[in-house]
Amino acid sequence: MRRTRRAARLRPAIVLLLVVVSAAVFLVHLVDVQVVHASALRAESKDRRSQRVDVPGVRGDILDASGVQLATTVPRYTITASPRLAAAGGGVPAAGKRIAAALGVGSAAIVGRLTADPTSDYAVVARSVTLAALTKVKALDVPWLYYQQTGKRVYPSGAVAGNIVGFVGAQGQPQAGLEYSDNACLAGSDGVTQYESALDGTAIPGSAVVEKAAKPGGTVRLTIDRDLQWYAQQVLAARAKQTGAKWGSVVVEEVATGKLLAVADWPTVDPNDVNATASRDTAALGSRAFTAPFEPGSTMKSITSAALLDAGLATPRSEVTAPYRLVAGGANVNDSEYHGAERLTLTGVLVQSSNTGMSLLGSRMADAMRYRYLQRFGFGTPTDVRFGAEASGDLGVGAPRWDPQSRLATMFGQGLTTTAVQMASAYATIANGGVKEPVRLVDSCTAADGTVTKPAVSSPSRVVSASAARSTVSMLENVATKGWLAADVRIPGYRVGIKTGTAQESDGRGSYAKGFLVSMAGVAPADHPKYVVYVDLDAPSKMNTSQATAPVLRQVMARVLQQHDVVPSGTRSPDLPTSW
Repeated sequence: MRRTRRAARLRPAIVLLLVVVSAAVFLVHLVDVQVVHASALRAESKDRRSQRVDVPGVRGDILDASGVQLATTVPRYTITASPRLAAAGGGVPAAGKRIAAALGVGSAAIVGRLTADPTSDYAVVARSVTLAALTKVKALDVPWLYYQQTGKRVYPSGAVAGNIVGFVGAQGQPQAGLEYSDNACLAGSDGVTQYESALDGTAIPGSAVVEKAAKPGGTVRLTIDRDLQWYAQQVLAARAKQTGAKWGSVVVEEVATGKLLAVADWPTVDPNDVNATASRDTAALGSRAFTAPFEPGSTMKSITSAALLDAGLATPRSEVTAPYRLVAGGANVNDSEYHGAERLTLTGVLVQSSNTGMSLLGSRMADAMRYRYLQRFGFGTPTDVRFGAEASGDLGVGAPRWDPQSRLATMFGQGLTTTAVQMASAYATIANGGVKEPVRLVDSCTAADGTVTKPAVSSPSRVVSASAARSTVSMLENVATKGWLAADVRIPGYRVGIKTGTAQESDGRGSYAKGFLVSMAGVAPADHPKYVVYVDLDAPSKMNTSQATAPVLRQVMARVLQQHDVVPSGTRSPDLPTSW
């Protein structure tokens, strides 16, 4: 009985003790949660709720010289989903069909992406979605879909300057042309935005915080004139098809500045549809004018002549007896057609395009000196453009100590290689009074903050004297007025200077049976040179002479002169003796 009473009296005390102990434990845990580990727990909770989204920096535009867009980025969107939340909500096949209908695509692919991994919280539903399609998808009010603004690279002018502009890949990575070589200017800097999500994974409105702002890329402005580029491409394509050529190039350079106004290639690429070009000719994905070296043939005779005049070793009236075939010192060269001994001046050598005559006159100059002239003209090194995969050309095996055959052959453009852009630059040097201007394709890069940066280029350099340059242009005028293509290159009202080239192509193994590359370089107005046009066509099966290139040069040069309102020539071309 007493024990029962005592137990009854102790029971409240025990209950009170238990309450006190429980309260103490709760208090300790509360202090631990709210004080000791509060920061860590808050951070952990925030990490579970927070989502980080990359915000792409928009890629900059590529413009022509007058500001016309050649490449730009238009808004597009990527739609992603949480397959885990989709599976938890059920009805994925039906939702996938509605999403596919809104996007205008087949439902099988969409449903497949949503069900491929039901445990995943990330799956790409669609990329490069237009705003119109995005609006339709959002109207479905699917809670487990998410939307991110991206961009799609487009080329408003299509294939016009596509060879120069280049293109980017499906994920926006630069792959060719100026898109690749000038990526440092064009590329934007991605940003990061963080937001808090609800239990179902959707973003809580108003919770977005910009951790790092996206920075747009810069704008690249070219020296290219879009309209002239289009015209050059059209004329080149028509003539290449007409003559059965494998490929061809046209380069237009402004003499006083070194600016490239047009660099046309055929075939060429439309950056909006790269695969169509790649399936036919992978070499057409770039610009052969920069990347395809070739033996230029007789257009090199003008360079040899300018060097001889500058060194005081010849004049336009220098005399030579040119045989059909010249065998000397282990070398054996001949002209393209049989003839008896011809008494030619240096001017006549250019008009008749005599290999033997040029070999005899060119032999007045030491090999090392001629090699230095070639280097000063820019042969053997890439131009200041630094175009992607640009070729440097090759001044010949063993240069400047050429073997006897190469020693003579390089005087008239065989046994060495160059590019179309290098040849245009060399003729522009002669037309510019002997001063070589660095070749320019990119005018500037304008950053997002407005800072304008000009490409680093070499300083102008004198290659030959003004007198030697002027005399060389005069000889080129005589080629235009007295040569066999005089009627084909005449531009009414303007004095024009030209030189033709028909080069045997090497197969790389010492044989020259592969075919011919034909070319023509032109200067106008010859009395006050402003522009150089260089044209080449590879293996024109229906016309394997320089006559294949003549209409292209004439039409493109005439368009340049007309487009720039160049004042017609006021005097007649000089009449230099071609024989003695």
